[in-house]
This record gives sequence, structure tokens and C-alpha cells, in this order.
Amino acid sequence: MPGSPPFIKPVRIGVIGLGRFGRLHALTVAGLAEAQLVGLVARRQSSLDSFMQEMPGVPGWTSLQQALEECDAEAWVVACTTAAHVSVTRQLLEAGKKVLLEKPMADNLQDALSLASLVQRDSSNLMMGHLVLFNSEFRQLLDEVRQRGKLTYLDCVRHRPAAIVQQFPGENPLHAVMIHDLYSIQVLLNCEEPTHFHAYYHRTTEGEIDLALAHLGWSDGPVASLAASYLTPAGMPPRGFDRMEIFGDKWSARLNTNPRPMEVWADQAQWPMALEIGSGVNGAIGMLAEELRCFCRVVRGLQGVPVGATYSDALQVQRWMDRLEACVGLRAKLA
Repeated sequence: MPGSPPFIKPVRIGVIGLGRFGRLHALTVAGLAEAQLVGLVARRQSSLDSFMQEMPGVPGWTSLQQALEECDAEAWVVACTTAAHVSVTRQLLEAGKKVLLEKPMADNLQDALSLASLVQRDSSNLMMGHLVLFNSEFRQLLDEVRQRGKLTYLDCVRHRPAAIVQQFPGENPLHAVMIHDLYSIQVLLNCEEPTHFHAYYHRTTEGEIDLALAHLGWSDGPVASLAASYLTPAGMPPRGFDRMEIFGDKWSARLNTNPRPMEVWADQAQWPMALEIGSGVNGAIGMLAEELRCFCRVVRGLQGVPVGATYSDALQVQRWMDRLEACVGLRAKLA
């Protein structure tokens, strides 16, 4: 039929990591016509057993090497712990596999740079999991920016539950939360490099970082302020809230992407669509589904990796985080 999208032979995909987001990836892959979930890798057999109760019949391994020898996956989603991202991705790339790697790419810039010799020039064998890039409101915002012109100020906030400080000690909101807005700003400003970096942390009485603040400036005028925290109380939405406001020449826009507008009240308030992610018997919908559909097209050579999701884009944001952390360290030395 004229104008119909090209048929995509389902891409055989495996998922590494079965934490909260790895599980979402696996369920979403299973719900796509463009993909076939053919393997799972987890650190613990209990994680595999638990997932098999939801989706029996998908083979699983606790050894990546054994999975590579026995599984026919042609592409893999890496959604394990950040500390393992580089080593796992290196093993996959060396085996000739295509990889979708969740953010952040690495704990530090040097580890991220160590993959350079394995990544193809166009990044076609390594796509970053830039989830926000596929959010419907953000895609509309990109269209508005292209039509309306240069930006002057960007204000981004992402607040997550205070309980994360106890649940995941040592997790820095700069790396785990603010990184999404850093990637978003990168795309909105067409990958232009900032010239000014400032950053601050707030710490709990136990020394844990529960708030990260950052300011970035560009030589041609734009300024961005970012806040990321683990501060929201139990009564707020379970994934906290996200808001982005941008200002240009005689125009402005605001996004409230988390939680989604739908609210339900019974004995307590609920936000059933906290994120634009859905999977089930009727298939997969939302931004994670669109990200994985894009990955399938990249694997099949039907499109290139989009701006904001290439290896070089990830290195740029990794450098930004290093610069921001250095600002905090310098301030601490001068105090």
C-alpha cells in the first residue's frame, strides 16, 4: 500500500538486568510487533524465576557469556546497574551485537571513553536509552522550538521520593535524575557546548546527597537551571514530579510530564499513569515503546540513531556531569 511503513522483520532482542526498568524493557519488547523477546540475563536466578511467572517461556541466564553462546538475540538492551554498563556493553559489542544502553552510560568519563574503539562512527551499533526524547510532549516541544526559534532560558526540575536516600544509599541525583534533563537540554540546544558550569549539593545529616542544583550557560546567551532531588514525601505521586519551562523570544512553554494528568481518588490519591509507559495484553504504548521501536529500525538499518541518543551525545553529557561534579568539589575545597 502506498505510504505504508516498511515491514520490519521482528528484531530478536535480549534484556540484561531485571530491576524496575529492566523489567519494563522486557515487558515492552514482548508487546511490540517489531521485536521478539528471546532472552533475559539477571544477576540472580530468583529475578529470572519471578519474571517467568509473568511471562513463561522466555529463556534466562545468570551468565552473560553463556547467554551469548546459547541465545540467538541479535540485539540487547542493557538495563543493569550503572557500574556494570561499560563492561557488559563492551562484551556485547565485541560479540558483534547491537546495543541499546540505558543512561547514564558510565560512572565516570574515562570508563565511557574506553568504548570508543568498539563504537561505529555513526553509532549504529550503540544507541543510548534517551527515554524523554520519545515522550510525546517533548517531541511536540522540539517542533515548537524549531518553528519559534532560539531559546533564552530553560528551567528543569525532577523531584523523586525522599525514601530513595535510604533505599539506595550513595545514589547521586545528578547522575540518576538530572541526567534526563541534561540530555533534553542537549537536544533542545542542538548539542551546543556550554561555556559556564556551576553546581551545588545539599546533604542529609548522614552525608547523603538528596539535592543537586546546576546552572549552565552558553556563550551566545541561553541559560539553564536544573534541580534534581530525593525530597518528595510519601503523599506525593510515587515517582515524584517533573516539570520543564522554557522561554524564547516572545514565547514560552511548560511541560508537566510526570505524573501524567490522570488522577484517581479512593482511600488515597493515585496517579496510575505516572510515566508515559504502558505494556500489557493489548501491546505496548508510550515513550519506552517508541524508543524500542526506534532501536528496531536502527538495528534493521532503516534509520540512524537520533540526535541525543548517539555515543558522542552520551560522551558530551558525561563531560557535562564531570564538569558539574568538579564545580561541587572545588567549592568544597574553598569552603
